[in-house]
Amino acid sequence: MTKKLDPMDLKQIISLHIDKYSNRAISNTLGISRNTINNYVQLFISCDKDMHELLELDESGLAELFSSKTTINNTRYDGLMKYLESVKQARNHPGFTFLYHYLEYKSSVDNPYGYTQFMEHYNRKYTKLKGSMKLEHKPGNEMMIDFAGKHLHITNKETGELIAVEVFVAILPCSQYTYVEACMSQKREDLISCIANSLTFYGGVPRAIVSDNLKSAVSRSSKYEPQINKSLKDFALHYNCAVNPTRAYSPQDKALVENAVNLAYQRIYYPMRNMTFFTLTELNNQIKKLLESYNDVLFQRKESSRKELFQSFERSELKALPQTSYQIKDYRRAKVQKIGYVYFSPDKNYYSAPYRFIGKQTQLHFTKTIVEVYYNSTRIAIHNRIIGKGIYVTIKEHLCSTHQAYKDWSPEYFKSLAKKHGQFVELFIDGIIDQSKYPEIAYKRAMGVIQLHRAYGSVRLNNACQRAILGEAFKYQYVKNILKNNLDKEQICFEDFTQTSTHIPKHDNIRGSNTYN
Repeated sequence: MTKKLDPMDLKQIISLHIDKYSNRAISNTLGISRNTINNYVQLFISCDKDMHELLELDESGLAELFSSKTTINNTRYDGLMKYLESVKQARNHPGFTFLYHYLEYKSSVDNPYGYTQFMEHYNRKYTKLKGSMKLEHKPGNEMMIDFAGKHLHITNKETGELIAVEVFVAILPCSQYTYVEACMSQKREDLISCIANSLTFYGGVPRAIVSDNLKSAVSRSSKYEPQINKSLKDFALHYNCAVNPTRAYSPQDKALVENAVNLAYQRIYYPMRNMTFFTLTELNNQIKKLLESYNDVLFQRKESSRKELFQSFERSELKALPQTSYQIKDYRRAKVQKIGYVYFSPDKNYYSAPYRFIGKQTQLHFTKTIVEVYYNSTRIAIHNRIIGKGIYVTIKEHLCSTHQAYKDWSPEYFKSLAKKHGQFVELFIDGIIDQSKYPEIAYKRAMGVIQLHRAYGSVRLNNACQRAILGEAFKYQYVKNILKNNLDKEQICFEDFTQTSTHIPKHDNIRGSNTYN
């Protein structure tokens, strides 16, 4: 049985409990058995009065209230316990709330418990212990990242439309130093850009980045062995760190960043609730101001701010940032063609590769500024990216016209092929080769022109080449258009090619070429 205590002892227990002493600490302080303290604290909690009200009672009132080891009204308590059993059964039903059941309980009994006691008794009756481990976070070891579940908005100036934007949150778990940024989407490009910006904000790189199982980060989700997408792996390699996704459906693995998101709602979202932003830059500038004050707020128990903790012992543990900024890479597959080029489909251009790889399947890695050619994970060529269609980007050392692969491909070879279809075809092919800086490029165009005889015949091809030569247009597409539009069948008017005056009549609104000099 629980030892009966003097009302003065009860007041001391209540006072220490209010001051957040543990039951063990109260037992040591007052020299009373811990079991006795535990039992009395449970009695205080189950009482209808809260702790402050109990402390204000005089000794006689307190003695009367706790005259025996229990103050529970058995009939009233039994009715509550029976009702809680039905609450437990309904717990997993969609839309379940404790408040709904409490109001139902309150309306069905004469002397109901208060809502606080209702919840206290439920939690005590159905205590759910779940294995959990308190994680000790080493300085500079991890950076946790996540996207907030709720959006911020920017406003379209012209239409007034609200455009939802995502909010990226990063935190260093040891100091809890936090970074927040708004971006347009959760796509791979925006995710990597936000991570890079957060590392710049911290001025260093942790050993690992702990992410959620985002589609933009993880190509195949798994509880034990998720697959990181290639771009994020390349990013981590550039920054000399690792990417460690959390287990699927395990938010406790990154509980601190989940909490940081909730704090962002309070410290950043709420102060901006009545503000209007027209651009993402304006929004992020305001976030930056609020974030600075948020990181300067003192922890209640540590007597220091997130920023102070970061500056004191975590910043020095971060690895240095790389000297160059990261550019996100994309990937394509391409075969090295017979003329020694790979076709780059995004820009419809051609980039040279060493001739010994002709016929090999390669992988193209490209950013906004460069195109790299890889064969079996080894880089065999790198080029500056050129924007424009049909351009051949060449490194002269890659080409070798005398190599075995080109034993038949030569100016003489193509002239001999062209001669079979007429003198003008031969002259046209000669012009293509003479105007080309690299013969290998001209060979492909020449072959294309000669192959047109299959669809249109040698006579028409010869006439088309004659018209093209008169126009000094030594291009495959020009000859093809002549044949396609049947212009080769029309009689050639030589005056059309010698006329120097314009056919456009003079007019005040028409500007001449001098305007653009």
